[in-house]
Amino acid sequence: MQVTLIRLAILLRLERKKTKVNNTVNTHIVAVANQKGGVGKTTTAINLATALVAINKTVLILDLDAQGNASTGLGISLDDRVSSTYDIIIGNADLSDVIKRTSVEGLYIAPATTDLSSADVDLVANDKRTMVLKNSIIELVKQETKFDYIIIDCPPALSLLTINAFVACESVLVPLQAEFFALEGLSQLMLTVREVRSTLNKNIKIQGIVLTMYDKRNNLSVQIEDDVRENLGKLVYETVIPRNVRLSEAPSFSLPALIYDHKCSGSVAYQKLAIEFLERENRS
Repeated sequence: MQVTLIRLAILLRLERKKTKVNNTVNTHIVAVANQKGGVGKTTTAINLATALVAINKTVLILDLDAQGNASTGLGISLDDRVSSTYDIIIGNADLSDVIKRTSVEGLYIAPATTDLSSADVDLVANDKRTMVLKNSIIELVKQETKFDYIIIDCPPALSLLTINAFVACESVLVPLQAEFFALEGLSQLMLTVREVRSTLNKNIKIQGIVLTMYDKRNNLSVQIEDDVRENLGKLVYETVIPRNVRLSEAPSFSLPALIYDHKCSGSVAYQKLAIEFLERENRS
């Protein structure tokens, strides 16, 4: 695994060329969100985080999805989730107490359990219900342990959990499946971001929209890409993530695809996405 990370780091550094590297520890908080499920949201969160770790960044993934796919995909068993992000949300634990190391050096996760499915109900009576996650992250950042990036894997819904993520983050990365209903619901997500910006988090922005599950042999995928780029312009990443069996296989081995098979087309695409992501971060 370590050899794979070294190779991956070399590839990323070669590709980045003129991109400046900021060695100052300044925590960037990114929410990966789409209220539609099955669009590659967790796959994007895991593999983007892995690419960042490969260039010596320390990354924390916050799993806010009750399915806990990011936690499972990084090898955190149910027995190891005695404390989870649910405990943070209801105030039973500090974020620092929930964080687990993963098998990838430099990559940490705050795991999720199915208890999160009731989080919206539990938060209703809390006067500060939209600020719970932000306050937890603020307390974590004050401590000695520093993360370069915190990536929040949001649930597939515009719920109170997602609103908490939007209030806590600086930017939102939106995976968008290249299919007929791709744009359905995207306008609502962007409207929600706008509302949060006007009321709860003036700094939030759309970091970018990345097309996932793309099949260049399928005319529909090409048409969807053209429509998305025409309507959303520079918000859309140049990189597209293809449909790829190896991306689907990796979680069953509790590994990011970038480590499971860094040469497959899906992993190569995520390497390119990471480069583009970093270039956008440096321009912001």
